[in-house]
Amino acid sequence: MQFDYVIVGGGSAGSVLANRLSEDPTTSVCLLEAGGGGNSLIVRMPAAVVAALPGRPRINNWAFETVPQPGLNGRKGYQPRGRALGGSSAINAMLYIRGQRQDYDGWAELGCEGWDWNSVLPYFKRAENNELGADDLHGDSGPLQVSDQKAPRPITLSFIEAAQQLQHRPTDDFNRGDNEGVGLYQVTQFHDSGKNGERCSSAVGYLFPVMDRPNLTVITHAQVKRLTFDGSRATGIACDAKGKGTEIAITARREVLVCAGALKTPQLLQVSGIGDAADLTPHGIDVRHELPGVGKNLQDHLDFTLTHRTKDTDNFGIGLAGTVQLLKHILRWRESGVSMAATPFAEGAAFLKTSSDLDRPDIQLHFTIAMVDDHARKLHYGYGYSCHICKLRPESRGTVGLNCADPMAAPAIDPGFLSDARDLDTMIKGARMTRDILQAPALAKYQHKEMFGTDTAETDADWERHIRARADTIYHPVGTCKMGTDDMSVVDPELRIRGLEGLRVVDASVMPTLVSGNTNAPTIMIAEKAADMIKAAAL
Repeated sequence: MQFDYVIVGGGSAGSVLANRLSEDPTTSVCLLEAGGGGNSLIVRMPAAVVAALPGRPRINNWAFETVPQPGLNGRKGYQPRGRALGGSSAINAMLYIRGQRQDYDGWAELGCEGWDWNSVLPYFKRAENNELGADDLHGDSGPLQVSDQKAPRPITLSFIEAAQQLQHRPTDDFNRGDNEGVGLYQVTQFHDSGKNGERCSSAVGYLFPVMDRPNLTVITHAQVKRLTFDGSRATGIACDAKGKGTEIAITARREVLVCAGALKTPQLLQVSGIGDAADLTPHGIDVRHELPGVGKNLQDHLDFTLTHRTKDTDNFGIGLAGTVQLLKHILRWRESGVSMAATPFAEGAAFLKTSSDLDRPDIQLHFTIAMVDDHARKLHYGYGYSCHICKLRPESRGTVGLNCADPMAAPAIDPGFLSDARDLDTMIKGARMTRDILQAPALAKYQHKEMFGTDTAETDADWERHIRARADTIYHPVGTCKMGTDDMSVVDPELRIRGLEGLRVVDASVMPTLVSGNTNAPTIMIAEKAADMIKAAAL
């Protein structure tokens, strides 16, 4: 099979490219996705993400784990990533966050010309169909539906009030370039009458409406095994289609576009012979193109959670009353889309400074209407709430490498959590601030019992013990094929692999530094901008 463009990965970026590149009816596009269709009830109903996130069983989820982390007492971390059309946007909390203006201006200062805030803002707007309408910073006609939450719980509103009682300022928009403040997250969720309250993954927003285009071919359950080349030019891919063990070749007349994400993209490059020779030769892989930055520069948001039990049952929990209530909410969601079944779980937001002399927030809070323990892999009877704390711009760096030469095997993921002591210092400050908010009068009335002993933590050593024992990712890996102009850059500012032809990377792996917030909206923006670059190169 031959096409103009072959896209590897149907996630947040790949779905965008499939739509935008196939807008030209004379251009043929093939999209390959290792997972399934991404349109089941578990995807469409937001609250059903609790079935996919734990990875037991692996529903729409690669469910990777890290190598043992010295900074986390030698524990292996958990790395859920989406495996379906829509990718991780099919299993995430739907939170629509762009990050800070300074994040993108910083990319430009690192040599990524054209990626400053003013340059990327039009692509955020082009993607967006915001329920609140268009203005100078938001769009209302894009494929990605962005909504206010349908039915935030009273306890979430009390969290926002509690933060304000401690003089944290309220905000009604976290996406104007300055995200400091406390409020409710907006979510990637439908707000039109036909699908009101349903998840709007990138596949649902971008891909499914155009699946009938005759110039677009979508192949699911297609595991790409390696890239193919003619000299220094990428010519296509070899894949195991439908998991039948039969290798097929798909060729690209113009470009191969790798959109497999920050963990799978470097792995695909490495098994194809692209990367640091020291990473490839131990696995018997011939070096096709020496590129030492592949798999380096991994950055992720480390997350620590404060969790309380409550006697309030107007949230998610395990119990007879809650089960009956949830069934009623599911029925309401099917009728109108407005119920607790439409929740993102992480309803309350805060972006705060741990020091008044900082120029922008350095921690992010997610207030969640459930007891969260080990990514919902450990369940507790009863009802509760949690507040997540992460450092927005970690100093620690990690790697993605190979466990073996088998492309079907999981990659070796080493985030290097807390390998830089500055991250621990900020996490401790953030945990103290968060406990103060949870103990403020507006929220203290909900408390029944703190679950893990953080209520008695006094010294930095106490907090360090708690953080090292329970912290883990909040699902934002980036940077492993970073964009730039230095020797460790993998792609240039046009997202072309340095030193090769006909090959680009378009996903979160190209971010040179982690943005100050959730990564789905920025990844979609990257793909929107890349689509224009790819089209321009074809002229």
